[in-house]
Amino acid sequence: MKYTVDKNGFFGRYGGAYVPEILYKCVHDLQDAYLDILGSDEFKREYHQLLRDYVGRPSPLYYADRMSRRYGCRLYLKREDLNHTGAHKINNTIGQILLARHMGKTRIIAETGAGQHGVATATVCALMGMQCEIFMGKTDVERQHTNVERMRMLGATVHPVTTGNMTLSDACSEAIRDWCSHPRDTYYLVGSTMGPHPYPDIVAKMQSVISEEIKWQLQEKTGRDYPDFLIACVGGGSNAAGTIYHYIDDERVSIVLAEAGGHGVDTDYTAATIQAGTEGIIHGARTLVMQTDDGQIKEAFTISAGLDYPGIGPMHADLAERGREQVIAINDDEAIRAGYELTRTEGIIPAIESAHAVAALSHLRFRPEDVVVLTVSGRGDKDVETYLVHKDMAGEYGDF
Repeated sequence: MKYTVDKNGFFGRYGGAYVPEILYKCVHDLQDAYLDILGSDEFKREYHQLLRDYVGRPSPLYYADRMSRRYGCRLYLKREDLNHTGAHKINNTIGQILLARHMGKTRIIAETGAGQHGVATATVCALMGMQCEIFMGKTDVERQHTNVERMRMLGATVHPVTTGNMTLSDACSEAIRDWCSHPRDTYYLVGSTMGPHPYPDIVAKMQSVISEEIKWQLQEKTGRDYPDFLIACVGGGSNAAGTIYHYIDDERVSIVLAEAGGHGVDTDYTAATIQAGTEGIIHGARTLVMQTDDGQIKEAFTISAGLDYPGIGPMHADLAERGREQVIAINDDEAIRAGYELTRTEGIIPAIESAHAVAALSHLRFRPEDVVVLTVSGRGDKDVETYLVHKDMAGEYGDF
């Protein structure tokens, strides 16, 4: 495949593994082990059995009739919001917990922003009887309180992080510090296509079940196995990677990703890394980063806790630079309005992250025959309070 990772962990010039010496052995042990484990019959059998019987896959591919008429296309929604735990994150945590067990690790740590990866990690740790510790920015702990209580109910210890702006990037940094202190028994279960090699490749492979299903589901529904457009939101990039994985080299398919514009890419309050970032190193990988002229990481800003990251996975940095992905910055007000629009038009309340992808529809022009697949990466239960607080942004949809 033209756009996949090379043997050194690079997507084009982005990627690699820039880690402190204390983690060198951990990362290289993982690099040496993961492909053999993921390719083994034992792993595949257990992984796919859990996806089917525990997660509830395949997730439906739903024809959104009223939204299709509104946007003048044939719009299908890939319903990752219907997975166990409410988002795509469980696809990855199921795979990585099996990987960690194969490697003999007994303690699991993870970062989380919106809390969905934290919940998914706590869930699989409960399933496997493993110790679980979650790092979450204090700002996100407060705005995603329900998910925090779900993690605790599942037996995880949640560590509120009080450095920086107390959001996802700071949670990642704190998780890496913990990993440095416990390298022998600890597995860092990364939630997105970020971090040092091989994590971007592992997470993309675990999420690739999304596009694998889209291919046969589209064949059943439309008579062909590819869409004209694939649309997903992108923060670190895991649901986007899964959505496009089996279509990356298919030039018939236009890939459109929605990143978090916050108050606008021309302001200091944005998380639109591809629009506003420059090449740098963050959390162990060379990628696009929002940073100052002297290399200090800027704080990301968005209404969406799950897109609140000042970097982007190296896979997406490469695809965007090479023109394979069109990336649209969606501002907070557009996302809120789109979330209400999907709710009122199709009876589906999306996570605010997913609402960014819905908002991208209004930036595109379609032909009536175009087949469009949009991934609803998570459900909006966790975001109801945020939707209500900001319903003034929703225009006609917020008038109730």
